[in-house]
Amino acid sequence: MSVDTAVPVVSVKPVELPVPGRDLRVRVSAPTTGDDLPVIVFSHGFGSSSDGYGPLADYWAAHGFVVVQPTHLDSRTLGIPPDDPRTPLIWRFRVEDLTQVLDRLDLVEAAVPGLAGRVDRNRVAAAGHSWGAQSVSMLLGARVLDADGVPGEDLSDPRVSAGVLLAATGRGGADLTPFAAEHLPFMNPSFAEMTTPALVVAGDRDQSLLSVRGPDWFTDPYHLSPGGKSLLTLFGAEHSLGGIPGYEARETTDESPARVALIQRLTSAYLRSALDPEDDSWAAARGSTGTLGRVDSR
Repeated sequence: MSVDTAVPVVSVKPVELPVPGRDLRVRVSAPTTGDDLPVIVFSHGFGSSSDGYGPLADYWAAHGFVVVQPTHLDSRTLGIPPDDPRTPLIWRFRVEDLTQVLDRLDLVEAAVPGLAGRVDRNRVAAAGHSWGAQSVSMLLGARVLDADGVPGEDLSDPRVSAGVLLAATGRGGADLTPFAAEHLPFMNPSFAEMTTPALVVAGDRDQSLLSVRGPDWFTDPYHLSPGGKSLLTLFGAEHSLGGIPGYEARETTDESPARVALIQRLTSAYLRSALDPEDDSWAAARGSTGTLGRVDSR
């Protein structure tokens, strides 16, 4: 299937995956045609759900990917109160949700009529936005530093061959606001061990309320990780990167259909090439940002 060819999509929800203590609800979207389909596991931002991020999930599925979107415990659709005993470790449950999806791809495949036998489980990528990008970075090898600066447990997953980090938060420590430093201890990452290839997407007007730094904070996952990374800097983009959280999503402060279209096209091309060394989609697409942004690689 050509990267430029869109096909009809089928989407099934909720698919309930049994995990310890609850059923993990996911949405599965897949093209109605094609074989040997690669997989993208997508992690939503704070408060969203598997129903969000249609501009990305719909596009990826229409261009040849099976997209699996779990609903994490912080989702507003679940209504978990702040004093829930799981709240302090939701960041860890998020990562576990993603690995649970990978553990149960047979159930995911069986949930979509006509999908059985068409999935290539050797070509798996992970993508996420905001908190979801932080979650995905852990699968790629990022670690959480403790109070003494010692890297925590390695939660990377060798089944994930490539990643896309959309508006991923940067370093912790002195770069955090006092509130973030006190209440969000998991926001103290080390990217030194994040060896899995990834495309980092950052807006040059994304000013976080959790960091004392400027928009360059969101480029840390690119600059502070080992090689094999690319950085898409979007000019004029804020945290929603033009509108990827959903169609007409109220949290979009910088609506730009052109910017969203660029993200759709470049992320798809990047993942195609990252999951298949013989695919030249990324080489052909990376120079087509025009006045909307810039791509750097190392």
